[in-house]
Amino acid sequence: MKCINRKLTCLLFLCLLLPGCGEKNKEVTFSDAYQIYQTSQKYQMVSVEDTSLQNTYPFFAEKYCISDGKALGIEKTDSQVAKAAGVFNLDTKEVTYCQNIYEKVYPASTTKILTAYVALKYGDLDSIYQVSARAADQEIDSSVCNLKEGDYLSLKQLLYGLMMRSGNDAAIVIAEGISGSVEEFAKLMNEEAKALGALDSHFVNSNGLQDEDHYTTVYDMYLFFQAAIQNPQFIDLITETEYTAQYLDKDGMTVEQVWNSTNKYLMGTEDAPRGITVIGGKTGTTHAAGYCLVLYSTNSNNEQIVSIVMKADCRNNLYYYMNELLYGFTGNS
Repeated sequence: MKCINRKLTCLLFLCLLLPGCGEKNKEVTFSDAYQIYQTSQKYQMVSVEDTSLQNTYPFFAEKYCISDGKALGIEKTDSQVAKAAGVFNLDTKEVTYCQNIYEKVYPASTTKILTAYVALKYGDLDSIYQVSARAADQEIDSSVCNLKEGDYLSLKQLLYGLMMRSGNDAAIVIAEGISGSVEEFAKLMNEEAKALGALDSHFVNSNGLQDEDHYTTVYDMYLFFQAAIQNPQFIDLITETEYTAQYLDKDGMTVEQVWNSTNKYLMGTEDAPRGITVIGGKTGTTHAAGYCLVLYSTNSNNEQIVSIVMKADCRNNLYYYMNELLYGFTGNS
């Protein structure tokens, strides 16, 4: 749905409900339009036609940072090192930096933000899942938690492996444990993405391994992350620097592994600009996606900041560019 230049406001609802809306806007296509009635019923959202509730329910985008997508601030940065980036002040609800935030990008392991969000919403942290052959069978260069077929881990342990070690194996175990298969879990991810207003994303797996039909945008990733950080358990996952997992293998023997965060800010190998306190985030890297980072910080005014860089050309430039955004566009006083 491309109505009103992708501004995520209550006008999105009007565009779908009022006859004739978009007739002068040739970009509008209703074949894949946001299914407002289905979504309203399933996720307890409200249609503007229900006048009795108009003064009770807030506007859909009331809590979101809104942007028309026009470039903002890129002339002051080395934006050429990445394809897309954005800075979002959650307290002022402003997009303070904008580089291609509505353009299609591959998310790599930043996918796991939505995976964790869905898992925390539908799963039980104490549930025990067994590692399948599919989960254990990962490429030699894949980011994994080194799980073996038949291992038994709790959802809580798997989520730490997912978000800290960026385990592709853990992502599959989570998907199979909650939905029965990766494919069914991906359907749930897509439903939740739409419920959050993310109209330019589509997911086919829970770990972010490359697929042409697995994509997102900077803005949609911001929507996922803002929703996820409302859960204190998610905050725990992205702020931890080291986690020790003790679990049983298929023979009932105890296995112990120590997982460290992939976030260089948390691990002390990259310094944020003065006045910025990095809380946590999620990295992602594949050849097609480049180097990606979704970060949660506070500025010197104690305002919450989400900053995102997608498809940087190398890891050093990923953090260099992120520091430029943190320094110049986060509202530090």
